[in-house]
Amino acid sequence: MSASTTLSPSTSSSAPPAYAELLVQLNRIHRLETIAQLLGWDEQVNLPRGSADLRGEQHAVLAETIHAAASAPQLGELLAKLAGSTAGGAGGAGGGGGAPALGEDERIVVREAQRDYDRATKLPVAFVRAKAAQSSVGFHAWARAREADDFAGYAPVLERNLELAREEAGYLGWGERAYDYMIDKHDPGLSAAVIERLFGELRRELVPLVGEITSSGVKAQRELLRGFPVAAQREFLREVTARLGFDYERGRIDVSLHPFCAGTGADIRMTTRFNEDEPLDSLFSAIHETGHGMYEQGLPLAHHATALGRAAGMGVHESQSRLWENQVGRSRGFWAFFEPRFREKFSQQLSGVSSDALYLAINAVEPTLIRVDADEVTYNLHIILRFEIERRLFSGELAVRDLPEAWRALSRELIGLEPDSDRVGVLQDVHWSDGAFGYFPSYCLGNMLAAQLWEAVRGEQPGIEDAFARGEFGGLLGWLRRNVHAAGKRYDALGLAQRVTGRELSPAPLLRYLRERYLPLYRAG
Repeated sequence: MSASTTLSPSTSSSAPPAYAELLVQLNRIHRLETIAQLLGWDEQVNLPRGSADLRGEQHAVLAETIHAAASAPQLGELLAKLAGSTAGGAGGAGGGGGAPALGEDERIVVREAQRDYDRATKLPVAFVRAKAAQSSVGFHAWARAREADDFAGYAPVLERNLELAREEAGYLGWGERAYDYMIDKHDPGLSAAVIERLFGELRRELVPLVGEITSSGVKAQRELLRGFPVAAQREFLREVTARLGFDYERGRIDVSLHPFCAGTGADIRMTTRFNEDEPLDSLFSAIHETGHGMYEQGLPLAHHATALGRAAGMGVHESQSRLWENQVGRSRGFWAFFEPRFREKFSQQLSGVSSDALYLAINAVEPTLIRVDADEVTYNLHIILRFEIERRLFSGELAVRDLPEAWRALSRELIGLEPDSDRVGVLQDVHWSDGAFGYFPSYCLGNMLAAQLWEAVRGEQPGIEDAFARGEFGGLLGWLRRNVHAAGKRYDALGLAQRVTGRELSPAPLLRYLRERYLPLYRAG
């Protein structure tokens, strides 16, 4: 099948003509969005520092173009025609009871297209342009501020981003529920109240679990892993990610200040970062982004322009990245297969490191100030911290100028460590620089869903880690393709958890998984 055939809009023969026209419009919007994603990727990977102003203007113009297409009256007319099409055929587009009806999948496409159209038509073009330009300004301001440890210089940018977030929520009719709007934007169907309940249940059991592990007297020796040449790290992680199932014919991996994944399954761009004395950081960052990339590559390619071929939300997206990074990448089966190759690539560096010491270093549990460096046991505490900060920012309990002190206090309370600079505190993450409030909870929600999916797949494939030890990861990837990727945006995170696992989303599977993996490693003697 040719690429052009694969990427063209598709519809059933029984759908009304307006539906085919709708797909043409959605496909054009999608093309424009992918161009914007490439500009954003290039900005973080290749853009010369002195070209930032021009890129901001390019973002603004393109955002205005996308907004015009997404809010075009013709699109609204098509959606209005399709609104009456039902499964029974009565009242279909174009008139009487004999009009063609929409099937279930087509109704999902129309439902999500209507949601996107409502958002686009309620946002003034001047606001869209200003927000896009501010996003570019914010990224470069954050990068400078982090480098100089200058929160005061960054604070006005953050205040403006917060102001734009509230303004956007107001346009969309969320009134005083601006934070719920930001959460729903990333994870449809979720709210601060639901997240607060889930996080509260997790925190109650996670804090003592962290205490039990860190007080055990067993310490991983990650300092043994030093002096790993970057070129060899790059070769090894490329081998690993390809073996897991990432299709490098439709994607690539580069280097950026903060690892990320952008694009669609037809052209997915991943990044990592390298440090000779932190070889596991580059590896697990790459595996994490590979999880995102394989999710995008697994979404139905012919439907990328519609809800049938788009991700269900960031919580589901993070479930895919965290499952591959943690449940797979830190497993004994994974390392039974890859350790010999790892030792071959780094024979000198690993000559005095036993297999047990290496596996403990891979699963090191040690509180850290930096979220992206955190182990999977303490990681969720970093997300709970950020959720609490965001909740207070949007409620008005916390002013931007007071963020550093609030961050230090919560870090002390939750993680047991207090940053001595804002560079390793409130300035460490890129997300707020472009106004991505409400995104952080997705990481923890993703961890919960990943553990719940892991329990489900292990129930169906009890020998899955034996397959990993043979270098076979297709069983897991195929299961995810069928149960998660193929669903597109048919279900939100809560609905997907119920449908695939038969249970409501809960922190219980995550806590079971963490105890099963880590307590045996950290029980002295």
